[in-house]
Amino acid sequence: MKKKQLVMIGNGMAGVRVIEEILKMDREQYKITIFGNEPHPNYNRIQLSNVLQGNTTFEETIINDLQWYESNEIQLFTGEEVTQINTDEQYVISDIGRQVSYDELILATGSLPFILPIPGADKKGVIGFRDIKDCVEMIQTSKKYKKAAVIGGGLLGLEAAKGLIHLGMKVDVVHLMEHLMERQLDAVASNMLKAELETQGMNFLMEKATVELIGTDRVEGIRFKDGTEAKADLIVMAAGIKPNVKLASESGIYVNRGIVVNDFMETNVPHVYAVGECAEHREVVYGLVAPLYEQGKVLAKTLCGQKENGYKGSITGTQLKVSDIDLFSAGEIYDDPTSKSIVVHNEYEGIYKKVLIRNDRIVGIVLYGDTKDSNRLYRMLTEKQDVSESTTISFLQSGEAVESNDIASMPNDEVVCGCNGISKETIVQAIKEEGVSTVEQVGGCTNAGRSCGRCKPVIQEIIAYTLGDEFTHAAEKKTVCGCTSLSRDEVVAEIQVKGLTTIKEVMNVLEWKTDEGCSKCRPALNYFLGMVHPAYVDDRDSRLVNEKMHANIQKDGTYSVIPRMYGGVTTAKDLRKLADVAEKYDVQLLKITGGQRIGLYGLEKDQLPAVWEELGMPSGYAYGKTLRTVKTCVGAQFCRFGTQDSMSLGIELEKRFERLDTPHKVKMGVSACPRNCAEAGIKDVGIVGLDGGWEIYVAGNGGTDLRAGDLLCKVKTEEEIYEITGAFLQYYREAALYLERTSTWIERVGLDHVKDVLANEKKRKELNERLNATLARYEEPWARAIEEPAIREAYYRKRELVK
Repeated sequence: MKKKQLVMIGNGMAGVRVIEEILKMDREQYKITIFGNEPHPNYNRIQLSNVLQGNTTFEETIINDLQWYESNEIQLFTGEEVTQINTDEQYVISDIGRQVSYDELILATGSLPFILPIPGADKKGVIGFRDIKDCVEMIQTSKKYKKAAVIGGGLLGLEAAKGLIHLGMKVDVVHLMEHLMERQLDAVASNMLKAELETQGMNFLMEKATVELIGTDRVEGIRFKDGTEAKADLIVMAAGIKPNVKLASESGIYVNRGIVVNDFMETNVPHVYAVGECAEHREVVYGLVAPLYEQGKVLAKTLCGQKENGYKGSITGTQLKVSDIDLFSAGEIYDDPTSKSIVVHNEYEGIYKKVLIRNDRIVGIVLYGDTKDSNRLYRMLTEKQDVSESTTISFLQSGEAVESNDIASMPNDEVVCGCNGISKETIVQAIKEEGVSTVEQVGGCTNAGRSCGRCKPVIQEIIAYTLGDEFTHAAEKKTVCGCTSLSRDEVVAEIQVKGLTTIKEVMNVLEWKTDEGCSKCRPALNYFLGMVHPAYVDDRDSRLVNEKMHANIQKDGTYSVIPRMYGGVTTAKDLRKLADVAEKYDVQLLKITGGQRIGLYGLEKDQLPAVWEELGMPSGYAYGKTLRTVKTCVGAQFCRFGTQDSMSLGIELEKRFERLDTPHKVKMGVSACPRNCAEAGIKDVGIVGLDGGWEIYVAGNGGTDLRAGDLLCKVKTEEEIYEITGAFLQYYREAALYLERTSTWIERVGLDHVKDVLANEKKRKELNERLNATLARYEEPWARAIEEPAIREAYYRKRELVK
């Protein structure tokens, strides 16, 4: 049966959740195309505040990487915006003129920051807080300027302000109302929150109406309605969001505040649906992830022909993602004549709890300072439980009766992960039936903990309670990923003992929990197989996307090409090639990199094959988990301080070990004297010249986690350098975890242990023999090796591993 064409406009959390649910229900029904106007795969916007606060990296926020789209045969157009929808002939057109037909169309266009319509709002330095681009601008601005203002004292504004404080800026929070987060907190909780945030460095300008942003080209401050002013070099608008409905409205789709949908997420136009922050359901537009995921599940069922009861709306709960603050609210906040409240206010310990009750049912919750009862109370609210028999003050107090064995007393149907609607029962089932034993693995099986992350401690407690005595051992074991309960060492041992030769074979024999694995385990298995079998030929589809493209994708969706320059040395001929190619393809930037190479930045994906062909130069593997560069100084040939020929040695090292697969990227440096101009002291392998010999340093890191290299040994000859370096690299290949840098590997196993291994002449010889056997496979032309699977099969037939 021919697949129907499903097109989705928007690549955010709500929309991609629909696609995930469809893939679970029926993988064969649709050919899927996604347009995303950002140059990134699907990432977790909820975690942007944590990126600003330094608690996570952007890479860690990615939910589905590019490999996921490819493995699920999803065509993804990043950095491309759909500008037209023809609902009569059923096709869309993008801003670059691409036309794609559809049988079914999903609008998941999300929301836009509400920018106050005031003079000066178009000045430089005025931004919203909705995507990673905004985060990048804040981070860059903080390096030059030190005074910021956030307009809006709601959830998003406070998270942005906390992030800016972390970046070293002084921050004013401007709020129109008398209390912070007035839609989620009553006056008591709001004042407690304000006092705590003031201790963390925020300054509040309350009951201030902004009428103008002042400055010339760039913003310099804010003018308020009362005539007062505040200085600011950066203004973050966090006064609300508005559904992104422009495209829908222009296409004749009914729009009110948002794109109006029924209970099955259908718009007024046949075969067109809307989901997420752009959708309006029963006159409500939701901005929190839990209801958007609920909508996503309903829409997936609709598209798979499984219409049931539809979406009935959501009661939302709110949590603030600011360090050292526990806060939760849901439902109604303020008392009225028809409701009664139960309140606990422990001012000494900074705890405030209020539950609003009407007709013996909970209708509102405010918790500050102690939120561990939030799931229990939220379930009572959403299920409209009769609480007339339990409304004593004790059910709000954090007493011993509640604390003792919380997990044992937690009902099986209690929702643990509110964002994804995952219950305790589902998590326990995954632990028992799927053999998962870590929070990450639970997330891989159930999606619990993959959104805001606030439920992870509870998930950990459920794992500990369910596994009992087995938990200690499970907690100590780091598995390859959530697709398996096996550790790196266990997987490698199974590959060796059972003679496993392909990724599919590994997954089948070792009972992988997912048919195709994931973007974390597939590259790892590809590496393990290559490390165990020296003549193994890459499974190209299991390479990370940058490695497959032989280029690094940049923030704007273009790519960088960086050819090899051995030891940082080049020729006039190669420089002419670079100049000719740069002019021919209108390269945006030519940059001398930190690894002493020249990079060409701003190339389009379809230009890459021709660029590499015309350069005729080997790749510098700036994207690979391999030897990146060997940085050198000019050495004794030119420098009056140099004691050794560093350039020749560096070039030889680079040529010997180039393209060698390693657990993570490897950088080397060779300096001709202790002045260390090549920064050998902060490289994975650093060589420093002395009078009559060399020092070899290992496990240095010049990145975020700066680490000086450890002195491994002193040698007299270059042959000793090749022998020691080769043995070190091979032992690192065989003993380190996948994606573990040499610096963290040495910290884990100990320098003395590595020294002991390399001091054994027999072990050194064996390590180098295995290394050389691996290097020999690169004699096969790279393009042929990745394009001809028959080469791999012939090798294993020869070894009688494939019958």
